[in-house]
Amino acid sequence: MAIGYLNGQVINSDDPVLPIDERGHQFGDGVYEYIRVYGGRPFMMKEHLDRFFRSAEAIKLNLDQSREDIEAITKDLIERSGLADCDIYMQATRGIAPRNHLFPNVPASISMTVKPFRMMDETLREEGAGIKLMPDERWQNCWIKTLNLLPNLLAKQEAFEAGAFEAVLVRDNVVTEGSSSNLFLVKDGKLITPPATKHILHGITRMAVIDIAAELDIPVEEKAFSPDAVFEADEVFLTSTGIEIVPVTSVDRQTISDGKPGEITKKIYEAFMKRV
Repeated sequence: MAIGYLNGQVINSDDPVLPIDERGHQFGDGVYEYIRVYGGRPFMMKEHLDRFFRSAEAIKLNLDQSREDIEAITKDLIERSGLADCDIYMQATRGIAPRNHLFPNVPASISMTVKPFRMMDETLREEGAGIKLMPDERWQNCWIKTLNLLPNLLAKQEAFEAGAFEAVLVRDNVVTEGSSSNLFLVKDGKLITPPATKHILHGITRMAVIDIAAELDIPVEEKAFSPDAVFEADEVFLTSTGIEIVPVTSVDRQTISDGKPGEITKKIYEAFMKRV
């Protein structure tokens, strides 16, 4: 069953428990992490918690709980839920205090939910997805996984309304990432992905794919590229915790290569699922 957690209490995930003066609600003053659980085991939990604590430190958010505390809470919630395959969202905010831009002297607030997998339409994996290129209008520090996702949501919605699966963002004629994913190209047998600068989220699945490519002796180059490189790629795919690996077969309604998921993309996805 789906369950929740808020500051030491296990709750029903639908319970109305969020105080009006919660700073995540008032300001988006917090960070979050999303972990996928396969067969009762959180996938790459260490890497997710590394990023969670890096994000908290980047916004000067002091967490009372240690990594070990959060890991123990997470595992307890998985057991209580009875779900073998599930999604975990955890959020840390600057706490509950009267609205004021200055940081309050109150404990940080931690919340989590454990819910069944959100299943993706598998035809996207079999046939490939379409993406829409859009201006990257987000702030400069996209590497921090904050709660402030409105520009991402607007881009994703516009892409959806245009019939695309994902919005891929472009800043100063350089492709950065998807609204909720990282992007890889395949060209002449080599993987190419934007470098892990402050302008992209350093994806955990992105990390896994780079590691898998090394195991498969597939060269990887992290470098900046323009939208033209996407149109000219042999293969394109997206990665994220939620979608894992999804091939892209069209950009702005223009077909990529032969319009079918590529062999290298398939090989990497198969290796990823073995790792899972």
